[in-house]
Amino acid sequence: MTSPRFALLTAAAMALVLTGTGAGAAKEDKKKESPAVKAARDFNKDPYPSTYKPYPGRVTVITGATVFDGTGKRIDKGVVLVRDGKVTAVAGSLADLDVPADAVRIDGTGKYVTPGIIDAHSHLGNYPSPGVEAHSDGNEMTDPTTPNVWAEHSVWPQDPGFSRAMANGGVTALMVLPGSGNLMGGRGVVLKNVPSRTVQGMKFPAAPYSLKMACGENPKRVYGSKGRAPSTRMGNFAVNRETWIKASEYRAKRAAGKLETRDLEMETLAGVLDGEILIQNHCYRADEMALVLDMAREFGYKVATFHHAVESYKIGDLLKEADTCSAIWADWWGFKMESYDGIPENAGLLYKAGACVVIHSDDAGGIQRLPQEAAKAQGDARRIGIDVPDAEVIRWLTLNPAKAIGVDKLTGSLEAGKAADLVLWNGNPLSVYSRPEKVWIDGALLFDSSDRKRRAVSDFELGQPGEGDVK
Repeated sequence: MTSPRFALLTAAAMALVLTGTGAGAAKEDKKKESPAVKAARDFNKDPYPSTYKPYPGRVTVITGATVFDGTGKRIDKGVVLVRDGKVTAVAGSLADLDVPADAVRIDGTGKYVTPGIIDAHSHLGNYPSPGVEAHSDGNEMTDPTTPNVWAEHSVWPQDPGFSRAMANGGVTALMVLPGSGNLMGGRGVVLKNVPSRTVQGMKFPAAPYSLKMACGENPKRVYGSKGRAPSTRMGNFAVNRETWIKASEYRAKRAAGKLETRDLEMETLAGVLDGEILIQNHCYRADEMALVLDMAREFGYKVATFHHAVESYKIGDLLKEADTCSAIWADWWGFKMESYDGIPENAGLLYKAGACVVIHSDDAGGIQRLPQEAAKAQGDARRIGIDVPDAEVIRWLTLNPAKAIGVDKLTGSLEAGKAADLVLWNGNPLSVYSRPEKVWIDGALLFDSSDRKRRAVSDFELGQPGEGDVK
């Protein structure tokens, strides 16, 4: 029989092992950690950092214009003050503002000021102009899951579409996404719409990465035609779920120090599960969007935005609850079966449900007229009794897309401290007769319709007919 004294001594010795020797052993194990394990866990998450630097700007004050601030507010005969690349103040009068004597003063009487337009779904640079096969770099359709590819590695900064988007559409920022041929198409990148020799010079500092996903007809058509999975919608979900399971296991092994090699695919997916990388999901049908939300809950990630989303109006309440935006066209529909139930009242019904509405382009021409597209959606909503004020419609083009792509704390609205990304329009931007007169990015005047020297021309256009044309 064991004596109480012996039992006590044994327990004390065990406690010493656990608290002393055990901790020492753990430290010893960490010291023995192989370089490969360390590399797999402590890799550089930003190997291609932004080198963007704002162009030079001046203190600027715009007076007398109608201001739509991006948050849903309208100020008639408003004042916007810009200093050091930031919005300093938006007010109804100059009286309480400290405006330096050397500030650039612009009379905005009869004109309108908005935040810069943001396109949450673009392929500029990945499918640049001219649209030839040699420029087709947006879809790595060699495997249904390619989260290892990054859109920025295909972006051609000399795409003339960038300057056209600014001059004709007032676009100051955009997300460039891979195409939708794969279930997991790769990382998207957020860009400042500025002239640059490199894509890093356009990258929006501090913007998160996004993973482009796609459901529905595209992946099943592409891979079914190759005689491989997925060839059905249930196959789409099976491959997605299998891939998320692998990503979850990879993430757990990395946390436990059991990984010996890096895996570019899994690093992106683990970034999603860690909440560092957003999900941008191409999806048309309401039933599939609902299933994707279920899958997101299953694996513990969040869908930031459904793109195209022509049936979002059927599940506005679910999208509001999930805090998921819908990046949609005003009235595209019927070009394939999954778009057959698209209706022009989509945006209005989403707005009525309290869900996040974004008007996007997915098109090199459409990005040049996003305000007019939004106005069409506004008109269709009005015809069914849903009145959306102009100032709220502007939110669909500015603050909401900024939220969808993860930069709403930095831009998207004319609020003090945010980037001075703004547009002076020669009329109401929701009119087909209006166009940008001046465009600022981080307080720098980058486009001026009355100054040909402030019309960006890409190297590709130099010496060619139509150089710098902004029709």
